[in-house]
Amino acid sequence: MSNTPSFAAMPNEEGFFGPYGGQLVPPELKAIMDDINQAYETIRNKDSFKTELADLFAHYVGRPSPIFHAKRLSQKLGGAQIHLKREDLNHTGAHKINHCLGEALLAKYMGKTKVLAETGAGQHGVALATACALVGIPCEIHMGQSDIVKEHPNVTKMKILGATLVPVTQGAATLKEAVDSAFEEYLKDPQHFFYAIGSVVGPHPFPKMVRDFQSIIGKEARQQFLTQHNTLPNYIAACVGGGSNAIGMFTAFLNDSAVKLVGVEPAGEGLNTQRHSATLTKGKPGEIHGMACYVLADDEGNPAEVHSIASGLDYPGVGPQHSYLKDIGRVDYHSVTDEECLNAFMELSRVEGIIPALESAHAVAWAMREAPKHGSDVNILVNLSGRGDKDADYVAERLGLA
Repeated sequence: MSNTPSFAAMPNEEGFFGPYGGQLVPPELKAIMDDINQAYETIRNKDSFKTELADLFAHYVGRPSPIFHAKRLSQKLGGAQIHLKREDLNHTGAHKINHCLGEALLAKYMGKTKVLAETGAGQHGVALATACALVGIPCEIHMGQSDIVKEHPNVTKMKILGATLVPVTQGAATLKEAVDSAFEEYLKDPQHFFYAIGSVVGPHPFPKMVRDFQSIIGKEARQQFLTQHNTLPNYIAACVGGGSNAIGMFTAFLNDSAVKLVGVEPAGEGLNTQRHSATLTKGKPGEIHGMACYVLADDEGNPAEVHSIASGLDYPGVGPQHSYLKDIGRVDYHSVTDEECLNAFMELSRVEGIIPALESAHAVAWAMREAPKHGSDVNILVNLSGRGDKDADYVAERLGLA
């Protein structure tokens, strides 16, 4: 154990991680958020809820997800050994199902009549549509038109699962606009609707709640790695947009000072351009979507238009806990360009037979960059947060493989 601060009590009762987080919403909406928090705190401690969720994780999602030693990739790169936490093998193909099941069960417990959400790459949308089909609650997904075109396989899945898909055409028509649109619909009847936020962002209690549901990733990984190797990994890497898969992995290791935690953001077309989404690398403390966090803003102080080849990462804010972990230096945040991401996508596919999501490929790219700097006794564990089925056609067209 280390002398780093204990993180068990975070956030505080007002939903703050240091100066970040909170409930920056109108008073009437604050009351609704407080109701959700109270319901969550009640249900999370019920044995019946814990049993039901654990049963669904095991027999519906397929948990625990395995850790795979990418031996061929490690050998080709030389240096550190790369290991993959295979969240891509979960039902629906990504980590998103972990919190979507929890949110759908909570919505059912609260008697809500409709579950609303935004989605970028569509993984949250598919997972939520799946969870809502399972518990029998209507589901409405707002998705930017740009992402609808890019991530068409997930659009089809959402429709098959019974979700209502709302195309969003304002602005850049990507994730930020989808959040705005879904929140606007939610405000029409927050008493009866449930907004299932897709990451560790938004007003309290969502950053806490989504983190808690996703923390299963790190709990499993820590035990699995100790069992397999009798030690902990030297590095853990995960991609960061809003930050749910990363915080889910990091949480179990925060007090292990010997384990270096690395969040990997999208540098897009370059950090020296306006075409990136590297919020923690290039942003500043600000406010967005009901929370205080690091924000990429334009000259007028409004959230900037952002870009990433990975639709699930193009968000101008970031989870408040990530903002705090950056400030205290517990997590290092790096960035990877679109081209590095594409290279990692193809390399993992052709060397290990694993097609990663473009989001996850950012973390793989960082590991590929880092591994040659170390000896073979160093271990890097990458959270492979999703599979690349949704991206295959887009990548093939971009690289001339179609």
